[in-house]
Amino acid sequence: MRRREWLSLDAAAVNVALVFPLQGPAGVFGPTCELCAVLAAEEVNAAGGVLGRELRLVPVDGGAPPDNVAAEVEALVHMGAVHGVTGWHISSVRQALAPRIAHRVPYVYTALYEGGERTEGVFLTSETPVDQLLPAMRLLSRERRVRRWYVVGNDYVWPRHSARAARRYALACGGRVCGETYLPLGTRDYREVLRRIEHAEVDAILMLLVGNDAVRFNRAFAASGLDARCLRLSTLMDENMLLASGAGATAGLYSTAGFFADLVTRENLDFHGRYARRFGAEAPPLGSLGESCYEGVLLLAALIARARTLDVRAIGASADAVSYEGPRGLLRMRDRHVRQRIYLAEAEALDFRVLAELTAAP
Repeated sequence: MRRREWLSLDAAAVNVALVFPLQGPAGVFGPTCELCAVLAAEEVNAAGGVLGRELRLVPVDGGAPPDNVAAEVEALVHMGAVHGVTGWHISSVRQALAPRIAHRVPYVYTALYEGGERTEGVFLTSETPVDQLLPAMRLLSRERRVRRWYVVGNDYVWPRHSARAARRYALACGGRVCGETYLPLGTRDYREVLRRIEHAEVDAILMLLVGNDAVRFNRAFAASGLDARCLRLSTLMDENMLLASGAGATAGLYSTAGFFADLVTRENLDFHGRYARRFGAEAPPLGSLGESCYEGVLLLAALIARARTLDVRAIGASADAVSYEGPRGLLRMRDRHVRQRIYLAEAEALDFRVLAELTAAP
């Protein structure tokens, strides 16, 4: 966003930086993230806004290099152009951004992440490995007799920290991680890692790849025939990524998350209906990553409403009393994290079928 555009923002509104990917591997689900956040903002405003003021979203490209994203958002905060920040973006962006702005405005981070974020002023709707990955690995170990794992991830903080946890979890389930490969964001050639997987003779792949990187890996994995020999588990795989992968590349693919479009609940069905009415039948598919941005806007509005102020310290002091109603039902905060149910789903061509509830919301 250019400086002259900052100055055109309505000073009477509560302006929120929506940081979501417009480029790079995660750009595949960026449109859904934006539409879900827009829907949430419109619904908040229809209900009276925030502190009696209109909530307006200020889009920021979260797919740019982390330092660039952090500098842009910090400039918006410094000028008073935004009063809060939310959105889905990778952990490298969060780590660059949080120290610069979290003590000045509330920052609701919606992406699943590696855990351990304790910065004051940061609030998280996110899944973490202990609630998401551990129970999924435990179930697959028990039901599918998975013992030997291979980790394929992008080379940054979330995949490496999650893999560290996965090593412990595999041992706890009577198995082990037999190999790990980390690849730059934007990788297109998976031939070498597929050779390593084949030689390792593993039962399952833990995929810690982002967006189009996971899409390309799915296609290469299926083309190699490895999908007939071992399954895949991803903690970052939504319906947009299934669609991009193609029906022939998703057999034996499992995903674990706090939301799937397939969940049959009153709240989720209502959410689908409102999304379709607002954006039409051709809108990008709903999935966990877009839905997280819807919740990010709701949670930020609820935090401000509870504190009755935009002051980040007051917001933090009352955060554990905050709850909100979204597509996943009534959710509450504890220790600045949303407490949530986690599910395991299996891909069936271009859709996910939910198999089990892994973690119940306390």
